[in-house]
Order: sequence, then C-alpha cells, then structure tokens
Amino acid sequence: MEESVAIEVPGGVRLEGRLAVVEPARGGLVICHPHPLYGGDMDNPVVVRAAEVAREAGLATLRLNFRGVGASQGAHDEGRGEQEDVKAALALLASRLPGRRPVALAGYSFGAWVVACVAAGAAAKPGLVLIAPPIGMFGFDALEGYGEAVLLAAGTRDPYCSVDDLERLAKRLTRPAVEVIEGADHFFFGTLYPLGEAIRGWITRWLAGP
Repeated sequence: MEESVAIEVPGGVRLEGRLAVVEPARGGLVICHPHPLYGGDMDNPVVVRAAEVAREAGLATLRLNFRGVGASQGAHDEGRGEQEDVKAALALLASRLPGRRPVALAGYSFGAWVVACVAAGAAAKPGLVLIAPPIGMFGFDALEGYGEAVLLAAGTRDPYCSVDDLERLAKRLTRPAVEVIEGADHFFFGTLYPLGEAIRGWITRWLAGP
C-alpha cells in the first residue's frame, strides 16, 4: 500500500519517505518520528501504528526520515532543518490529494515538538496529533491559543511527559483532546492498541469539524 517517495527540501536536501494514498482519501496525515540521535526513524512502531490507523480511517499518510536518518540526506539540525523537512512533506502530501482535502501533522516525542513548531508558524493551521510530547525537555509555548483541533496523547508512566504537564498544555489550547493511556511509558511498549484507538477517535472528530 505504501510507496517509496523522495521529498525534495529547499536547499538541496532529499529525504526518503513512505506514502500511501487511500481511495477515497478524506484527508492526509504527515507523521514524524522521535529523536534521530537516540535511534528514532520512520519505522518506529509508534509511527507505523499511527500510519496504519490513519489509513484505516480514510487518510492518506506520509511518514518520513528526517535529514541525516536512513537514506535521507543532510545531518541532524536540532529541530531547525527538521521543520523544513516537515514543510516539504506537507507540500508533497497535499499535492497528491484530490481537491482541497485537509492535512494534519502528527509527531511522536521529538517529532511532536518539530510538528508543533511548524504548525504554530503556518498560515493555514493544520490539525495536530502530539504523541508523548517531551514537554519536560522542549518548549511548546508557540502553541499558546492554538485554534485548530489538537490531540495530546501520553502514558501515565512517561518520564518526559507527565500527566500534569500534558493537562497544563491542554489548558493553553483552544480545541484540545487529551488521551492519557494507563500504564504506558514513553515508548508505549504493550500499549500500541489503545494509542491507536485514541488516534482513530481524534481523526473521526477532526474530519467532522468543530
């Protein structure tokens, strides 16, 4: 179902990605992986699960390796260049969708912070799925008052995203949905199913609109 694609980023960086366009596509989702310096890539089980659920819900999906990961060109850029990677992926996915279908961003851990930065600075605000956002390590202040639908999902045993931090972030957003997964750690070992169902439910609500 997925095809290999090359994502051309302005500045000459070419990234590898996996694209799947379902029929009929109700929208699209770009999915970003955790920190490259700690083994994160697009084949991470959380990323793969998010993509599977999104396709089942009728979304085209594009997961990608950030610069310097796998066969993607370039080098890790501490989130700066990675934001350009996300913008290029968004543009590619949008170009493969019929009509004016909505496109959302999803990120896991480091990827959640990167997509949050991109969304906050975008003229047309996308929906956001932030999985285990590392609130204790990175700032999410740019999302203050964010008006589009956002899913915040994390486990009760996540050392990088406490439930208290997750709820404090939710209070700063306009349309948040908070899913706390009992017993899940930062890696969602043994809890990928409830995480997937949380994503599935959010997609249904997002597509339905406000």
